[in-house]
Amino acid sequence: MTYTDRDRAVQAAVAEGLVGPEEPVAGLLDIAGVRRSVAELRAAFEEFAAPGAPVLHAFAVKAASLVPVLRLLAQEGLGCEVASPGELALARAAGVPADRTVLDSPAKTPAELREALSLGIAVNADNREELARIDRLRSSVPSTAPLGLRVNPQIGGGRIGAMSTATDHSKFGIALRDEGARDWVVRACLDRPWLTRLHAHVGSQGIPLELMGAGVRTLFDLAEEINERAGRQQIDTLDIGGGLPVNFSSDATTPTYREYAALLRSAVPGLLAGRYGLITEFGRSLLAKHGTVLARVEYAKSAGGRPIAVTHAGAQVATRTVFVPEAWPLRVAAYDADGRPKTGAPVAQDIAGPCCFAGDLVAENRPLPLLRSGDHAALLDTGAYYFSTHFAYNSLPRPGVYGYTATPDGVRFAVIRTPQTLSELTTESGGDHADSLSGL
Repeated sequence: MTYTDRDRAVQAAVAEGLVGPEEPVAGLLDIAGVRRSVAELRAAFEEFAAPGAPVLHAFAVKAASLVPVLRLLAQEGLGCEVASPGELALARAAGVPADRTVLDSPAKTPAELREALSLGIAVNADNREELARIDRLRSSVPSTAPLGLRVNPQIGGGRIGAMSTATDHSKFGIALRDEGARDWVVRACLDRPWLTRLHAHVGSQGIPLELMGAGVRTLFDLAEEINERAGRQQIDTLDIGGGLPVNFSSDATTPTYREYAALLRSAVPGLLAGRYGLITEFGRSLLAKHGTVLARVEYAKSAGGRPIAVTHAGAQVATRTVFVPEAWPLRVAAYDADGRPKTGAPVAQDIAGPCCFAGDLVAENRPLPLLRSGDHAALLDTGAYYFSTHFAYNSLPRPGVYGYTATPDGVRFAVIRTPQTLSELTTESGGDHADSLSGL
């Protein structure tokens, strides 16, 4: 049998006790794979953009809100797109410079805006009220922060409604096709010479490339209209937020960054010509294929004649997969007690998690070599969101996350996040205030 880097990492993680009876679930991230994806992203846009065209690839922090991952990506030349005070704090802890950080939250508080302005972080105003709030803050907060306006091109949705951000009724940005909205946006920019950017979130899981291209085209045409009306290039940067969809059905990476960049050059020829700076906000597509959630099988049982492997990876780490399995299916790989790939005839079985509700299943009736107690189930393509978007059901602690590099000579691990202890979980849940309600 030919072992992949993932296979070698799983075996090493079991051998070193990163996953075992005491720590029955962990996340593993292939660092060489992450670096490869970043290089492919940068190369794709360098190929199709005019020489010297300014392009900032700002990683969507929500996809992996882990400081060492953000530091790694920054060292590889990426910035950060943040959507909350917490994400901004993580980006700053990772050492990401203010001029490579973009704030896109749809519900920014005055304090959040004031901090971003004072630090010089780029801000995209989400709506009319927020723009008025920025108007007031600019008079009292000295700032060099680039400022922009977020619009919704209303081009339609993809196959996952909850992930479609450019629909008629999306909560994000100014709905550009609503009556009078486009004229308002143009006038708002002309009245504010310091508004120099436009932003639209056009891509996500389930969104076809052609629809993404149509959204970017709408944004580009709006910028051209504003600049024509202004008689100068007021809008100098376009932020094409949103990422590529990920193929969760095989090891193949589709679509590719090169395919997307080529489509943009075809659909929006002026976008990459060098007249506009460009910001991207990829997240899931950079990390997903390089992550594995590895969980020990605690028990093997059956119900109604169907085998069930009860593992330690369920809704707490694979929340979307458990609650919306038709939109977020995951591949599962079977490993034995020593972390070696299991062989044998496939048997249809359920892969269950530890959460105390009947629907906590990451796979149903899935053909796999029969999993037994002490074996391991690996959830594949989980490098984005699954490690850092923890669902604290049943007060299950957050698992450890480890980066690795695998070579024929061995596997090296580095800690990304230590496993949460029960003491830390208790403190987080108000343990220091146990008697606080007694006197009420």
